[in-house]
Amino acid sequence: MKLFDRENTRRSAFVTATILFVMLANFSLLAQDTFSIVAVDSVTGEIGSAGASCVGSSTTYPHGAAILSDVIPGIGAIHTQAAWLSSNQQHAHDWMMLGLSPQQIIDSLVAHDAGGNPTTRQYGIVDYNGGHPRSAAYTGINCMNYKNDSAHLNFSIQGNILLGQKILDSMQSRFLGTPGSLADRLMAALQGAKIIGADTRCAPRNTSSQSAFLRVAKLTNQPDSLYLDLWMAYPQNQAGIYPVDPIDSLQTLYDAWKQVVSVRPAGNLPISSVKVYSDQDGNTVFDFTRCPEYPGATLVIYDVTGRKVRLEKVSSRILKLNLREVNHGMLIYQVADKRGSMMVSGKFFR
Repeated sequence: MKLFDRENTRRSAFVTATILFVMLANFSLLAQDTFSIVAVDSVTGEIGSAGASCVGSSTTYPHGAAILSDVIPGIGAIHTQAAWLSSNQQHAHDWMMLGLSPQQIIDSLVAHDAGGNPTTRQYGIVDYNGGHPRSAAYTGINCMNYKNDSAHLNFSIQGNILLGQKILDSMQSRFLGTPGSLADRLMAALQGAKIIGADTRCAPRNTSSQSAFLRVAKLTNQPDSLYLDLWMAYPQNQAGIYPVDPIDSLQTLYDAWKQVVSVRPAGNLPISSVKVYSDQDGNTVFDFTRCPEYPGATLVIYDVTGRKVRLEKVSSRILKLNLREVNHGMLIYQVADKRGSMMVSGKFFR
């Protein structure tokens, strides 16, 4: 009988340890140590979202930290972070579409948490409200330190598992002190957080984070086609030192994007566009049918770190490229005419 009791005790201890291990493993997948900002420009009606995290790209998070961002053109932006659950994010979206204010949405999220534990969540929400923006933030007491938030009239900044309050203060200072568009100010806010170990789990990687994103919507945009939608993420399982801080890679992509949007077509010329797709042989095909000045143009392709991976002269309407040596994921392309003027830019995935 004593032997039986001892065997049961050992089995019980093993089962308990196994359950605890699984719970901790699941927590590590869900926990998001993140710093982020949502903001509204009440004059232009633009709504923006930016952030970074020591979460990489994976099946769960295809674009890394960008999974926490929900930008609804003309209405508002929602960040659901720390122990992220898709159900909470969807509920917040639905309540915003019903017209609830940011504070009402947060109150509802806390009262009806999908996982039954709102103390581990963090939220930042802002809405346009017909040109009279409102914001609200929430940080659960059981989010991992350092954690805090700062909600103001037209923006909200929040973060958890941070190096300290200076990360949030620097983001706010850069956002308020930078001239230019909403996108310029959001990018500046992220640069304010670019300190090694800003997200403390990335300190061994010698970076602030593992992924970063910047998204801005105009009033007339569709939710799945924002005016600006950029992200950079190292793979979740990538080990060692990261070669470039994700925020710097995002800055490179943003600078390239700005060059393109600053170009306006002359006279009544149609806006150029390029169709990009993969053929049955695995080649990446660029179709310049709607880019009338393609002869003599230059096509440049960048990866998400801002590194130039291919440069090609365009001499025919259809250009097929073998990009098998380039890592899978998002790539950015730019097309300049023979005079060097930017004609068109875009992104594609392989």
